[in-house]
Formats: sequence, structure tokens, C-alpha cells
Amino acid sequence: MRFRTRLTIVLLTVVIISQLATGVAFLRATQNDALAKGNQRLEVGARVFQQLLSIRGEQLLGNVAILADDFGFKSAVATQDTATLYSVLANHGDRAQADMVMLSDLSGNILASSHHEQNSAMPFPGLFQRAQQTGSGVGVVIDNGEPYEFVLLPVRAPNLIGWVGMGFLINENVTEEINALTGLEISIVTYNASGDISYLASSHQEQLAMSLMSDSGSQLMEGAYTTSNQLSLDDDYLSYATTLMANQRYQSFALIQLSRNELLGAYSQLQWQLLSIVALMVLLTLAVALWSARSISRPLIALAQAAKRIGQGERIDDISSGSTVTETNQLATTLLSMQEDIAEREASLLHQSRHDLLTNLPNRVSAFEDLQRFIVLGKPFTLLRLSINDFRDINDTFGYELGDHLLVTLADRLQRLGAPVEKAYRLDGDELMLMIDAPELREHMREEIIAEISEPVSLEKSLIVPALSAGEVNYPVHGDNAQLLLRRSDIALDQARRHRRPHERYVEGQDEQHLRQLMLIRDLQEAVDNGELWMAYQPKVDTITGNVCQFEALMRWRHPTLGFVPPDEFIGLAERSGNIGLLSDWMLAHVCEQLYHWKRQGRHLSVAINLSASDVIDPGLPMHIHELFESYGLTPDQLALEVTESAVMQDVNAATETLMALSQMGLKIAVDDYGTGYSSLAQIRRLPVDELKIDKSFVLTLDTQQEDLTIVRSTIEMGHHLGLKIVAEGVENSTSAALLSQLHCDYLQGYWISKPMPAEAVTDWLDQFKTLSLSAAVTH
Repeated sequence: MRFRTRLTIVLLTVVIISQLATGVAFLRATQNDALAKGNQRLEVGARVFQQLLSIRGEQLLGNVAILADDFGFKSAVATQDTATLYSVLANHGDRAQADMVMLSDLSGNILASSHHEQNSAMPFPGLFQRAQQTGSGVGVVIDNGEPYEFVLLPVRAPNLIGWVGMGFLINENVTEEINALTGLEISIVTYNASGDISYLASSHQEQLAMSLMSDSGSQLMEGAYTTSNQLSLDDDYLSYATTLMANQRYQSFALIQLSRNELLGAYSQLQWQLLSIVALMVLLTLAVALWSARSISRPLIALAQAAKRIGQGERIDDISSGSTVTETNQLATTLLSMQEDIAEREASLLHQSRHDLLTNLPNRVSAFEDLQRFIVLGKPFTLLRLSINDFRDINDTFGYELGDHLLVTLADRLQRLGAPVEKAYRLDGDELMLMIDAPELREHMREEIIAEISEPVSLEKSLIVPALSAGEVNYPVHGDNAQLLLRRSDIALDQARRHRRPHERYVEGQDEQHLRQLMLIRDLQEAVDNGELWMAYQPKVDTITGNVCQFEALMRWRHPTLGFVPPDEFIGLAERSGNIGLLSDWMLAHVCEQLYHWKRQGRHLSVAINLSASDVIDPGLPMHIHELFESYGLTPDQLALEVTESAVMQDVNAATETLMALSQMGLKIAVDDYGTGYSSLAQIRRLPVDELKIDKSFVLTLDTQQEDLTIVRSTIEMGHHLGLKIVAEGVENSTSAALLSQLHCDYLQGYWISKPMPAEAVTDWLDQFKTLSLSAAVTH
């Protein structure tokens, strides 16, 4: 509403109020009385409506419970038989007269639904969370702008395997039933986030639409957004709104109405008489009000228009209000000053949004925009993405302040680089990036850039030579859009850091490998619960007796879509993603339970398990193993532990403390894959180690490679001098077995003896196993 119009209305209202004070007070009292009675009636109608929804919800809850308990339905959910699920849901939904049926998995992903796509996310997260916490969910939800009374129950077989839900649309059938019970007009209205009506169900839709289009209808909507219940009066109806459901996208409420004529018909004539008296006074004061409003509002309107132009970004050099009032001219001057302040602040904010606060280098947003501009030009270029190796160690050693100093120093060096370097960026943390005007980066050019950046930096009076890893991508060879190029540069840098190389150029196919790794990391968390992991057992044989002395437990994973996943792949991913503890806990519990079952069958077997680096430095591991021994009635000779050199050397002190505690419990400890790490026998001598396992890479070609034979012989001799037993893994033929026996290797393990086998095959294999005659293998 314009200021001039509003001012005129104010003046006229003052005159009207002064003349009709007594009459309005009377009308107000009578109207309040009518409204109070109408409000009581509307509240009764609201309670009837809520009771009807509650009754229907309880009926629907019973129907959903029957479906959730149906054996055939549980079987279809367990096997994820999509066709059967849709058929069962449709049949039960029809019998329950439900308008919506749905089935989701434990994470809320849709398995089957009458209204939603398969594998989409749960559309009702609030109800789903409440159902997870309380065991069931009943309430009003909004789907595609339409309100439903919805019930969500768990499906158990006997463990929880999914969530099934049904709902009925709160539509004209509901409103007409309430109308028949109470004689009140009821409407279900849903507004979207923009304030527009997305759903309307009413026993009098035409009249309701007119009401909602009026000013009073708008006020009612605003009240419904802020309170649970709201009473309002418009030109036609007394309305009572009660909120059904509200979220960030929708607001749905029930609007119960009484006709204004029915409530206030007796007072209409009295109102018209009062208005007739006022009409004459309005005509007399209208001319004076219009003149006064115009003289006051004209300069203010001019200032408002100027402020609007400034807000739209237009620059104004002078503002003329046409007024002699000092305050108005002062406001005009203030607007001009504000215009300058806004321009400076916008420039500062724009710079900050496109630059890193620490180094003042352009940030990721700026890099993305620059890449898009370069791509439009179609000129080939190269991205060199850089990362500081062991930056966390630098922060831990010298402090974050000096770590920031290192980043600022490198940023300054990047900005000083000349052609063909176009621009430098800081993407995140210790990651920097150069845009280079060249189709690809030649080796000598890259070495010059890295050398200039990697010059020593003084930190705390110490010279630190920053070691950098670099990932390179080229446009258009490696991608034709900014997002793809940034992602592939990240993949190339990740390859360089992982393999400890100074530089890696993106290679086609690494995207797929990266996505596979992300998928495995994600699915690894559910592999234990879904029963996808299992343990295989490979025997070890004593070279003196020829009998089986122990088994090694080897973890296996059969992914539901990728099939068999090699242990080297998923265990490495588990260590990098922090999920290795989950696998270790499962493996320990599973192996101990299996040893218990074998013991009950009269088989007192010993099994060796592999520990990760995080396991070795975990001070709680000895107590955890002790608790498992107590639970399953095991003895220390039934479990042995194997740990790699690299795992121990990551934190020698912590590993030594943990291994010492395990050794004191009576557990035997072996160093696995010996010869492939960077430790020595002198280092291992300080650890409570009982065995060394020679890596299979030296054993596989033992009978053909003289160098491997020399390494194995010297390892066995030195190990024996230190009082250690020696295990050779990777024995795949009788010749290698005979040679190892001649070298006095203590234990053999490999395919020549047996491949890893599932637990259920171990006892049968032992029954058929014949004592090995290694002397016979020599003659052979």
C-alpha cells in the first residue's frame, strides 16, 4: 500500500473512530460474544476431526501390523523380490482402503512404493526417525503437497529387515464425514514454502477459495504458520485453523468454518446504521486528508524511489526530495553515504567469497569459475594439483601457526611463478593448484616448478624442505567440464600420495577405480550385518612331524553386486577409512566362536589371526581377547596372533606395550610377511615375538631362483639364532617343501598342503589328511 494512501486512511480512520467510539465498543462486545460461542463450536468440531483421524489411524495401524506379520511378505522382503513386494503391497493396500503403501530397508531407502521411485530416500524422515526410536510411527505426513494419515511399522524376521507403511489421503471423504457429524464446513489446506496452495480438500471448495483469496484468509494463513491453532474472522466465515503437519516445504492445516451470517446476522442492521452516520463525516474530511497526505508523502516517495534504485545497484550522484524540511534533506544525504558504504562492502565480500582468507589465493569457487571461462575459450591447459606431504606432522611438530606460515610462504612462491603458469589457487587444507597455459606439462618444466616451490622454509630457526605430491590433468584430454577436471585432478593427486610418488598424471579408468573404492568403503559398514563376510582357514604343517599344527584365519568378502573382493583391497580400504576396528572385532568374535564349536566336537584346534596397525596399538585389545576367552571357554594355546612389520613400526612403543601384554597372557605372536617391510631382526628382537613368517614372494620361486634361496636360508638361520620359529608361506610344490625342510624351516603353509577352506570343511579335511612325509618329497 502506498504511503500517501495509508496516510489518507489514517486521517479518515481518526475521524471515524472519534465519531463511533461508543458504537464500535458496543458492536465489539456483541461480536466477541458471538465469536466466543462460535469458537466453542469450532473447537468441538476440531476435536471430532482429531478423533476421526485417530480412529482411522488405529484401523490402519491394525492393517499394517497384519501385513508386517505376514510370512510371505517377510520372505519377499528378505529376498527383495520386487514383483512380489509390489503385488503384496497393492493387495493389502486395497483391502485396507489405503491410498499409499510403502516398504523401505533399514536405512530408509525405498524398496517398493505406490508413490515413490525404488531406491529413493525415505520421503518422511521425521516419522521414520520417530518409528526407529519408539518401534512404530503414526502421524500426518505430506507427500507431493498432499496430507496423509500414515502408519509406519517394522518388519521382523525375527531381526529387523525393513519398514512397511500405509496411509490414507485426508481428502473430501474426510471433510464430508466431519460436515455430516458436526454441521461445520471443514477444509484441508496445504501451503508450499512460497505461500501458494498446493492442496485443497473441502466440503465447500468454491467458498473456501474465495475466503483464502481475501485479506482475512491471508491473515489466517500467517497465523497458522506461527501457532498450532488460530481463530480468525473474514467477511464470510469464522474460521478455526489447526495445524496437521509442518516442515520446511509445506504447511498443512484443517480449516473449520462457521458462516458469518449465522453468527452475526442479528447485528448487521445495527452496523449499517452506524456506517451511514459516519459516511457524511468521511466526505467532509476526505478533501483535507488527501491534500495533507500528498504534501507529506511526495518527498518521502522521492526518497523511497532513490533507495530502490540504490538497492538495484544503480549509482545515484544526487537526490532531490523537493522538500524544505531539514530532516528530509538529511535523509537524502544519508542515503548517498549509505550507497558508498554498500559499494565498498560488496566489493570486500565479493573478494572474500572468491579468495582464501589465509593465503589470499583464489579459492575453489574462483577456480571453478576460471575453469569454466577457459573451457568456453577452447584453449588447452593443464591443472597441477599439489599437496604437502606429512603436513599434519608439521602442524603437530611446529604448531598450527607455523604450519600456516608454511602455507603462506608456498602461496607467495606460487604467485611469483612466471609463464606458462596462469594462476594459483588454494583448494582446501594443504591442497594448492596451478593453472598452466600448456596442453600438458613436460617433465623438465614440472621439475623446475616443483624445485622453485620446494626451496627450504625457515620454521622456528629450522630449515624445512617441503615435500610435495602433484596430480596432473589436461584439458581437453582428461575432461570437458570444470567439475570433471577438478575431480580427476584429485584422483591423480590421491594416487601420487598413496604410492609416495612426486607426480602422477591422470590415467583413464581411475574414475571407475575411485568409485569402486568409495562403494566398497560405504558397503563395508553393512557387510558384517548382512552376513557377507566369512572366514577361511588354511593349515600349517610341522616339518618334523608332518602333522597339522595350526590354521590361519583369512577373511573373505562376497559383495552382493561386485562378487568376490580380494582381501588386500578391502582391508586396505578399511584401514584408510577407519573401519578396520569393525572388521577386527567381528573376526575375533567369529574365530573364537568357531574354536568353541570345534572344541565341542572334540577338536582342540589352534588358529592364528592377523592384526592391523590400529589393533596393535590398541591398549584395550588384551582385555577384549581375555573377555572372549572367558565367554567361549578357550585357552591361550588356541589363538595366535600375526602382525606385519609395517604395523609394528608405525608406533613401536605402543605396539610393544600391547604385544607384551598379549604375550604375558600366553598367546604366541608371529611377524607376518617378513622381508617386505623396512624393519630388521635387531628391531624385532626387542618385541615379544615367537615366530617369523617368510613372505611368499621369496618362497614361490625358491626352487628356481638362487637369490630367493639365499634370502630364505639366511632368514631361517638368523631367526633360529634368536630363538624364533620360522614359517614359510606360499609353498606350492613338493620341491619347495623339501628344500625348506632341508633348511630346517619349522612350519610350512601353502596350496601344496591345502587352499584356504570354509570352517565347515575343516573337520572333514582333517579326517582325510595324511601325515606328510617330507623325506619322500625330497626323493621325489
